[in-house]
Amino acid sequence: MKFLEIVFFVLLFSIFYSYIAYGLILFFIVKIKKVFSKRNSNVQELADSDLPEITLIIAAYNEKDYIEEKLKNSFDLDYPKGKLKHVWITDGSNDGSEKILAKYENIELFHLSERNGKIAAMNRGMKFVKTPIVVFSDCNTNLSKSSIRIIANLFHDKKVGCVAGEKRIYKEVYDGASGSGEGFYWKYESALKKIEAEFNSVVGAAGELFAIRTCLFEEVEKDTLLDDFIISLRIAKQGYTVQYNPEAYAIETASLNVKEELKRKVRIAAGSLQTIFRLPELLNPFKYKILSFQYISHKVLRWTICPLSMIILLPLNVAIVYLKKFDFADIYTILLLLQMVFYLFTLLGWIFSNKKLRLKILFIPYYFFVMNFSIIQGAIKYLMGKQSVNWEKAKRQQKI
Repeated sequence: MKFLEIVFFVLLFSIFYSYIAYGLILFFIVKIKKVFSKRNSNVQELADSDLPEITLIIAAYNEKDYIEEKLKNSFDLDYPKGKLKHVWITDGSNDGSEKILAKYENIELFHLSERNGKIAAMNRGMKFVKTPIVVFSDCNTNLSKSSIRIIANLFHDKKVGCVAGEKRIYKEVYDGASGSGEGFYWKYESALKKIEAEFNSVVGAAGELFAIRTCLFEEVEKDTLLDDFIISLRIAKQGYTVQYNPEAYAIETASLNVKEELKRKVRIAAGSLQTIFRLPELLNPFKYKILSFQYISHKVLRWTICPLSMIILLPLNVAIVYLKKFDFADIYTILLLLQMVFYLFTLLGWIFSNKKLRLKILFIPYYFFVMNFSIIQGAIKYLMGKQSVNWEKAKRQQKI
């Protein structure tokens, strides 16, 4: 009996620690650091003449529906004219994307007829970058007007090797499970990344918007599933920090529905497991110290122990309550009831998943469940070698 109880609390704690306690620990450490540190944490605002040249690189595959809007957004960014270069890679596109882009004189366009995947396109595109800083962004996202300027200011600190932008989801008054869950999750991740950056370094970056020092770029293996994550972690491994400012953000619409969101999550999960196998040295806290602590706490536990814990916790909790002769005052009974409430809300979220509701909190347990379910699916696909390196794009909602 004692063994079952120990296993139960270890599994429960792994979920609590990774999603809640880790962030709280960093929050209090940062607060204490600010009390005893006299260092001014404000980022220096550079004058236009001091801002570095930057290349905005976009690898786009069959994105003709988004190109015009992306170009307008890119040209309207608040950055000195002539200091922001625009590079587009449209390898493999057969929807006329390159013909639309060819009409514009103030961009550099590179196109090959064969499709070799996003990684190959990025590797190829980096050969044409001549600026000290390069910003990566997706075609279907819009960047905040001041994002490039904010990124440039963060790079003024020589210890910064990468800057992660925030990912935002367009907010709707009434929304379904995908939009509500995805929007809430990225707000939570943004708050955690902000604390991580103040503590030491953000762990990884999102492909919608991130930037690196060009000299630190290492060609990425062609079978890589999460290029943004691998690139940013390898830079952190070299001793540089990955910094963050939520005002440098990329915004996009939510996935059309949970089924479409599941496509993304499964691929991300497969890529996450690939990252663990590809960068095993980061699991060594004696070598990478704080970075390893953050990496294991924020990422590794979520990709491995937490999903398995969710599978085991409920039946284990039922077994313990049964063996202890069901008692409403017992902690295990209370925890079992809480789990049942969680899964009731998950079921309600599934039932109403395609309904547009104002009460969005209903969808959070469902999204959390789907997210962990996708990790298991992604792990299976990766281990069986069935996860393609080419993106299967998730359909997105239309902006209202």
